Amino acid sequence: MLKLNKISFTTGGSRKILDSISLKVRSGEFLVITGPNGSGKSTLAQIIIGIKNPTSGQIIYNKTDITNLSITERAKMGIAFSFQQPVKFKGVKVYDLLNVASGAMMEKAEAGKYLEKVGLNPEQYLLREVNDKLSGGELKRIEIATVLARDAKVLIFDEPEAGIDLWSFENLTKVFKKLKAEKKTIIVISHQERILKIADKIVILENGKIEAEGAPEKILSQITGANYGIN
Repeated sequence: MLKLNKISFTTGGSRKILDSISLKVRSGEFLVITGPNGSGKSTLAQIIIGIKNPTSGQIIYNKTDITNLSITERAKMGIAFSFQQPVKFKGVKVYDLLNVASGAMMEKAEAGKYLEKVGLNPEQYLLREVNDKLSGGELKRIEIATVLARDAKVLIFDEPEAGIDLWSFENLTKVFKKLKAEKKTIIVISHQERILKIADKIVILENGKIEAEGAPEKILSQITGANYGIN
């Protein structure tokens, strides 16, 4: 279980981004965090993974206080993060990236299975460079493949739908459904209704606070037509 106790985050300019967020994420739960732009969603994701440190509050993972642990230490504990904008690595092949992510030298056939999970043909992509010649959707799916290769227990995705085409998005939802079936603990920042609908629980953030949380059938009726950018 991942537990956030009264997490707050204030910028150097004293602007409060998060205000006493308390939240429990059960093992194997698919949680989607949504809300208007500027509500603190990405900041919360970055605090969970360790990119940013909370101004106050505590993060507990499986009864261990990880509030002050680095992103590397959290990764070793099985917490993985997918950025909103995938990182490019000029001169690095997809196969190399998957090996680094898994922490072992895999056979090409084994590495290719992670690409197949995200709808990419290993023969076409395994030896390609992770550079500007790849589309946003391709980069996003390659990054998700590296997250899967880590065999993490908690997967955090910050707006995975950003910058990808409809075909890639359809494959993305299939990936999430598979991960959900595998009982992975998943936290997704998203405005996409199709992702919200497959969640176990939805949390609405607004002005740095939790405005509501609950099952999709309860929450979606509250936010349809609201200024949350749901599409």
